Amino acid sequence: MSVYIVDPLADPRWDTLLRQHPRASVFHTRGWLSALRGTYGYNPVVFSTSAPGGPLENGLLCCDVRSCITGRRLVSLPFSDHCDPLVNSSAEEADILAHVREHIGRKRCRYAEVRSLSTEESEGLAASGLRPSEKFHLHMLSLGPPLDALFRRLHKDCIQRKVRRAQREELGYEKGRSESLLRKFYPLLLRTRRRHCLPPQPLQWFRHLVASMGDQLTIRVASKCDRPVAAMLTLAFKNTVTYKYGCSDERFDHLGGMPFLFWKTIQEAKDQGMSQLDLGRSEPDDAGLVKFKERLGASRMDLTYYRLVPSKALSPWRMAIAPKPSPNSRRAQFLRRLVCHIPDAVLVAAGRLLYRHIG
Repeated sequence: MSVYIVDPLADPRWDTLLRQHPRASVFHTRGWLSALRGTYGYNPVVFSTSAPGGPLENGLLCCDVRSCITGRRLVSLPFSDHCDPLVNSSAEEADILAHVREHIGRKRCRYAEVRSLSTEESEGLAASGLRPSEKFHLHMLSLGPPLDALFRRLHKDCIQRKVRRAQREELGYEKGRSESLLRKFYPLLLRTRRRHCLPPQPLQWFRHLVASMGDQLTIRVASKCDRPVAAMLTLAFKNTVTYKYGCSDERFDHLGGMPFLFWKTIQEAKDQGMSQLDLGRSEPDDAGLVKFKERLGASRMDLTYYRLVPSKALSPWRMAIAPKPSPNSRRAQFLRRLVCHIPDAVLVAAGRLLYRHIG
């Protein structure tokens, strides 16, 4: 079966497919893709068995990531927790993946990575030559129960009590997507990323998201005496709200800012008729984050990323997939100490320089 390449930012059939396909997510949308291209220069492509001129009935969305440091590869999709192939049968998927294997060989890519949300596709992906590369946990919170039932499902001590504490403290609450809210969000993000010994995403990334996502994006900020203490950024598509970024000033965590913002998000999502809150991926060894999401009442599922390499290897050094560094290695410990002490301006510049190479 023939496979065609479609530009999802130019072809109006892509939006039609997203409206119709049950596995489409916010990470498939033009807004997300426009922000990826505007910030990092990644060009999105869709591989489909649908011929030009007819309806677009399926597609595997990827970004062409080119880096002088990490090499060229296809990723479905950079900085996205998951991105399902929008196919209707295993036969369609097999045909598309066979074409992708040939494509990455011709283009001298190191690999193609598929971040499928479905846990039922493992056998089909393995049969197509993909192999697991990374594993995460993904948490989903059903918003179907009544609001009072959702509150009762929150952990009594760690979440309910902190929400009530935030209410007693009369934390200020703002939401929207203005530049002023972004300016309150970003310093908290920088502070949180430093705590995690990581550089922050570029401010331009968030500005592109705000511009391209429109009312699908919401920034929420909790403040004490006009001082921002916690913030989060969520994305909405169809019946799902996706929690993408969260940050706080740890000196004020006792006020319950983050639990308060999650509860406000749940309340507003219910009001809008949403059916689920996607809490995103977590590293399996990040026990604190995993436990926090479960204390919100979310259900955990496994999330596996798969990689496909060309049928004809270019050369051993070009085709090798570097193992993930150990977080306890001496090099990792040195980098963590370094990140914790470098000035804010240097940390921001590092994020602006590095993130385009690691998508």
